[in-house]
Amino acid sequence: QGEYPGDYGWDSAGLSADPETFAAYREAELIHARWAMLGALGCVGPELTGDSSLAPNPWFKQGALIFQDGGLDYLGNPSLVHAQSIVAVLACQVVLMGLAE
Repeated sequence: QGEYPGDYGWDSAGLSADPETFAAYREAELIHARWAMLGALGCVGPELTGDSSLAPNPWFKQGALIFQDGGLDYLGNPSLVHAQSIVAVLACQVVLMGLAE
């Protein structure tokens, strides 16, 4: 039995052999988990609220809105972020993730 959550003492790939590398892997996993939680919230949130202004389309079609003529409006408000390029969306996501940290 190990000392970390989910550590049952079995590490066939040797990922935890070096403590510094193991710490870096743990931090990377935390960041990935936070991205996943924000993604899940973005998928489920508009569906649960039933607010059609936030989600005029189902969650799985929202990403395609950036390629339409009108572009993509965050939270349905064109004055917040009116993105018509994938680079602008990426920049906004990085800032939001930084704020979540």
